[in-house]
Amino acid sequence: MEPRDAVINCLPDPDAVLVGRVWIAGPVAGPAVVTVQGDQLHDVSKFFPTVSELLNRADPAAELLQARAGAPSLPLQVVLETSPCIGGSGAAPALLAPCDLQALKACGVTFMVSLMERLIEERAGGDPQRAERLRGELLQGIGANLRAVRPGSDAAAQLKQALQQRKMWSQYLEAAIGPDAEVFTKAQPLSAVGHGMEVGIHPASRWNNPEPEIVLAVNRHRSIVGATLGNDVNLRDVEGRSALLLGQAKDNNGACAIGPFIRLFHGDFTLDVIRSCTVSLRVEGPDGFQMSASSHMAQISRDPEELVRQTINAHHSYPDGLMLFLGTMFAPTADRDAPGLGFTHRVGDLVEISTPALGSLVNRINFTDRIPPWNFGVADLLRNLAARGLV
Repeated sequence: MEPRDAVINCLPDPDAVLVGRVWIAGPVAGPAVVTVQGDQLHDVSKFFPTVSELLNRADPAAELLQARAGAPSLPLQVVLETSPCIGGSGAAPALLAPCDLQALKACGVTFMVSLMERLIEERAGGDPQRAERLRGELLQGIGANLRAVRPGSDAAAQLKQALQQRKMWSQYLEAAIGPDAEVFTKAQPLSAVGHGMEVGIHPASRWNNPEPEIVLAVNRHRSIVGATLGNDVNLRDVEGRSALLLGQAKDNNGACAIGPFIRLFHGDFTLDVIRSCTVSLRVEGPDGFQMSASSHMAQISRDPEELVRQTINAHHSYPDGLMLFLGTMFAPTADRDAPGLGFTHRVGDLVEISTPALGSLVNRINFTDRIPPWNFGVADLLRNLAARGLV
């Protein structure tokens, strides 16, 4: 793929109602809430200082469409040209992740294919050289039994009992077919990187991969109001050593990418469209390595609405809303460096995650201590909005 073309041509269909964020220049530089109309971005910050506030409104799409009339604008291409992953400066105006105050949550082992890879990581103890042999053993031993099982059902409970008797039960199987989904905190509010930015992998990791996912935008009222794309970057060797190291494997500088924009539910764009999406992944490395794969939402083992219900409910409140990664069926096994070692990232890899309904999210890989530092937190945002007269 041509990096510049991939970054510039990131939008879904022209009828989409999109909301995002841009870092703008001015007497007081800061993040602006924007919407797309043609090749222009309209700054609607005076109506909605944060994306969280917009999504908590009764009809976010209708209010956004009304607010953009007469709102100041700037060319979308000018913003995209500043993207660091195509050599841009990253200076204002620059596209940011389209969420702000929302909690960043993620669901794991929601596809049976990725479940098998989690089991392999666990049994390999984070050692990629053992993965290939274990892959064959597990697929033969339990793969066929898992495909038709509905999580939380009586059949799932019976399978659990049978696997326990065979000494094959795992914490990952519990999350995959038990009554409770795995839901974890992916990153902190305001820490996600956006389209065209660098994403981070820890330099100590020797086995890691992208996780292309659809991310739901959920407001404080538990309503799903839109969706976007995400990369739940994962350090497989770290999580494979122990599931208790999930935080170290998942929550690193720049390891959460979301974008390019949140597409709000409006007209024919509903959750049913998300249920039928195919999410595509392309990776191109500076060494000439290329890889592509697809993840089909129709194969998810728990419906998106169920995952939302298990995340935000009477026991778990999110007054600023949340962004919820739905999981992926993608777990790369293609050898990159040597036979049996599987896939791992290299610095400079260009990663594109796309689906027609949501556009494309493009990022470049770098080490977590080399990407621009995250130094704009919630307190900084509040001071910034006050200085700009928006709160």
